[in-house]
Amino acid sequence: MPTDTTPSGQQSGKSGRKKGRKVRLLLIVLVLAIIGGVGYGAFWSVSTVRASFPQTKGSITLDGLSGPVDVKRDGHGIPQIYASSEEDLFMAQGFVQAQDRFYEMDVRRHMTAGRLSEMFGEGQVDNDEFLRTLGWHRIAEQEYDKKLSAETKKYLDAYAKGVNAYLAGKDGEEISVEYAALGFSNDYKPEEWTPVDSVAWLKAMAWDLRGNMQDEIDRALMTSRLGPKQIADLYPRYPYGRNGTIVQEGEYDELTKAWSDGSGSTQNADGSTQGTGGTGTGVGTAGTSTDSSALQTQLDGLYNVLEDLPEAVGVNGNGIGSNSWVVSGDHTITGKPLLANDPHLSATLPSVWYQMGLHCKSVSAKCRYDVSGYTFSGMPGVIIGHNADIAWGMTNSGVDVTDLYLEKLTGDGYQYGSKVLPFDTREETIEVAGGTSKKIVVRTTNNGPLLSDRNDELVQVGKKATVDQDAPDRGDGYGIALRWTALDPGTSMDAVFAMNRAKGWDDFREAAALFDVPSQNLTYADTDGNIGYQLPGRIPTRGEGDGSLPAPGWDTKYAWTGYIDQDELPYEYNPERGYIVTANQAVVDDDYPYTLTKDWGYGTRAQRITSLIESKIKGGGKISTDDMRQMQMDNSSEIAKLLVPLLLKIDVNDKEVRQAQKLLEGWDYTQDADSAAAAYFNSVWRNILKLAFGNKLPKELRVEGQCLSVEPVDSTGPADEDRRVRECGKRDADQAQPDGGDRWFEVVRRIIDDQDNAWWATPKTRTEDPGDTRDELFKRAMRDARWELTAKLGKDIDTWSWGRLHRLFLKNQTLGTEGPGFLQYMLNRGPWKLGGGEATVNATGWNAAGGYEVVWVPSMRMVVNLGDLDKSKWINLTGASGHAYNAHYTDQTDKWVKGELLTWSFSDKAVEENTSDTLLLKP
Repeated sequence: MPTDTTPSGQQSGKSGRKKGRKVRLLLIVLVLAIIGGVGYGAFWSVSTVRASFPQTKGSITLDGLSGPVDVKRDGHGIPQIYASSEEDLFMAQGFVQAQDRFYEMDVRRHMTAGRLSEMFGEGQVDNDEFLRTLGWHRIAEQEYDKKLSAETKKYLDAYAKGVNAYLAGKDGEEISVEYAALGFSNDYKPEEWTPVDSVAWLKAMAWDLRGNMQDEIDRALMTSRLGPKQIADLYPRYPYGRNGTIVQEGEYDELTKAWSDGSGSTQNADGSTQGTGGTGTGVGTAGTSTDSSALQTQLDGLYNVLEDLPEAVGVNGNGIGSNSWVVSGDHTITGKPLLANDPHLSATLPSVWYQMGLHCKSVSAKCRYDVSGYTFSGMPGVIIGHNADIAWGMTNSGVDVTDLYLEKLTGDGYQYGSKVLPFDTREETIEVAGGTSKKIVVRTTNNGPLLSDRNDELVQVGKKATVDQDAPDRGDGYGIALRWTALDPGTSMDAVFAMNRAKGWDDFREAAALFDVPSQNLTYADTDGNIGYQLPGRIPTRGEGDGSLPAPGWDTKYAWTGYIDQDELPYEYNPERGYIVTANQAVVDDDYPYTLTKDWGYGTRAQRITSLIESKIKGGGKISTDDMRQMQMDNSSEIAKLLVPLLLKIDVNDKEVRQAQKLLEGWDYTQDADSAAAAYFNSVWRNILKLAFGNKLPKELRVEGQCLSVEPVDSTGPADEDRRVRECGKRDADQAQPDGGDRWFEVVRRIIDDQDNAWWATPKTRTEDPGDTRDELFKRAMRDARWELTAKLGKDIDTWSWGRLHRLFLKNQTLGTEGPGFLQYMLNRGPWKLGGGEATVNATGWNAAGGYEVVWVPSMRMVVNLGDLDKSKWINLTGASGHAYNAHYTDQTDKWVKGELLTWSFSDKAVEENTSDTLLLKP
């Protein structure tokens, strides 16, 4: 039972006049809301708002500790924990994270367990049904029981004990103001934390970094209006001849003779290569096993289910990127490596990351941890960061670890080869706050759970689906099953601790071998001067197909055949060039003997980072920590470099459009927040994409509510007016296509010199004939952009700026989006005007189909200095605290926007010098 020995029991530190004004304004808003009839019958006082703030000074007694633990927080509330035993260290980590972020932790565990309805009522039942079908929490239980080491389980148990020590004896409003809000509508009370709750969060991380599942769905949906050649145009091959791969001088252990230096690809005229990767067919291509209407409707319905899922780490699998690069000491001012990392994820409040240090007071065989970095609230250990010997970063590799299978259903089973196999079934009960519980049955095939069971419309369509002569008899219809590596128990939690205590490259690779899901690009540096890269993960091998399209589940040739051995996965160690860049580009050339994916990022950010590094090296300079920081903030637009010279050649007669065109003259392609040229160019780019591609995509990929008169056949040219039908888009604006990322850069680049390419044809409007050439489309896009920005920003172009369009809003992911207006005001922050953009190193992502608002961001930034770890730098998107109106709720955001980094203290002396508050945890 924790006992408070500090008189106030509240956080010490600076509250300040500004914070006081915020609290007074909050009270005014609450009073007005109640007077206006919100109906809650009471309003929160200042004491209610502050009741959950953590104690950060004095001492607290915790049952279960074996010795005293010091919690030292700096001026931004970032904790450094010092303990004498490993169990005490992780118990204290659980306690401290619960102090700052328990509500966030509680929401996450309810999401991963499919139990959101218990907190938020019947509006979350559909999400819970889907998440129960995936079974994240069930798989996490299997991992804890059967796969994880005894040591890892000991740490998880200690962490849970610390969380529960914090919860003991507390009412909801003493934990967070969100619980006080929930108390108005239901009697929800937080329950104790379990070790499995921590393990399950890795499943949510894996889900949002799951690879090409979205592309797999989109490609199949495109077949309703586009032919194979047109779809191929929109998914061009990776440009190996122009943009490099991650591994260029590396190897893998057992197959060195087959592949050792990334060379040997046969290059085509367009810069692509021919390699050994399979082409596959799959259900979505011509001549396959079912009538397209069955698959189209199944996948459209599945997408609707996926779209509604709560955002966990990223934007539901879309737009996920990251930058991480490491430079050897040969090219740095310190003579030791520098490592940078900035994962790109959806903007959440609080940030998905939590900064902290975990230190054994005396590092020995009995207490081995001395590590600092970024972790997730609810998980022990550090996910990204450094210890006293090594540093590591992560970016999403994008390797394909998910496949969708169209299953033929028959009675109580499904077709597989010549047999009908029985479903593996289980019953799940969903408890609903303020409502009636609901039972569902989850059916699983040998390929995975039937996701289509969670949508009544999909079940009915599956029963009515027509088939062609190559498919088995329809039987009871069709469903969609998901095969995914994360649905098998794994050892990623073991990997976290192994990486935290690794002493060198060999230890690091052994830890990486345990990191099975999600598969991440791992960058490495150590204090001895070595740098490296490793691709880890459980990556499947396939019989037929390449995973790019849904496969026929009844055909045994499309089953997974195994996994790539760890010692056959690419790595690189101390390359001669002296640096390694990972930014979601292709890992290896196409002559690698296994298909990792057909959907790499296209290398735009990676190539820009490489050019920045090389320009410094070739100029004879040495790279500093601040140089790495400035590279992270690079706003240069690669697509603007390609298009602006062409746009300036367009003969524009309209003086208003000409005035906007002149903004591009002399522009350096830098997308700063105050740039009018960046605002106009990005609007032109958005309109080019809409005219050339967006208006020709099927409704399932276009923005919801945007209606077009379209020709109901696969045509990209001018339409026949007599054959047109009205179709309205069906997709959320943040998820629609074309999103404007670097895949679309590559699409446009490949047709840019073909003035008469069919994609440049624009449809006829009421007032003008269609255009058939590139320049005609560009001219129309420039005009449309001018009037779009006039409507959004005003007629005076001197007032235009990219930041006025490109804004960041930080929203609490539960009550900040679904709660009453006054509660959203209380929990949310913003907007901030941002620079950067899509496929820019400073990757503040926006969706060109939906608008200009920021949808994902560099969720944190760090630069580790292996020459002097105390001179490393870091920043978080928000702050350490999850408590609204706490001083550390968003106290890092303004600095993050400006590209500033905080001092990252590591040594005992540096931590002590930067400590503002010290809390003693006593046994």
